[in-house]
Amino acid sequence: MRVLLCCAGGLSSSILMKKMQTWAASHGEELHIIAVGTGEAQERWQEGWDCVLVAPQASYRMEDMRKEIQIPMAAVPSLDYAVGNAESVMKLAHKICGK
Repeated sequence: MRVLLCCAGGLSSSILMKKMQTWAASHGEELHIIAVGTGEAQERWQEGWDCVLVAPQASYRMEDMRKEIQIPMAAVPSLDYAVGNAESVMKLAHKICGK
C-alpha cells in the first residue's frame, strides 16, 4: 500500500510514519509511506499513491485539497495521531484504500 501522510508541514507526521512502518513490517505488510505537508500532497498525489491521510491539525484544509486530489482521503482521528496508534491508522488506510 502506498500512503501519503500529511500534516501542516510534514514534520509531526514523520513520527507517526515511522510507527506505521514498524507496525506494517511486524505484520508482514508492504507499506510505502512518506510524510509531507499539505501543499506537497497536492503536488504529488498523482505519483501512484493509494490514499492520503491527513493529520488532525491540517484537516481544515481537506475541503480545498479534495478539489485537486482525486484519490481516497481521510483525516486521522486526533487521539490516534497524538498517541501514534499505528494499528488504528493502518486500519483506516486499509478501509479508505479498499485493501
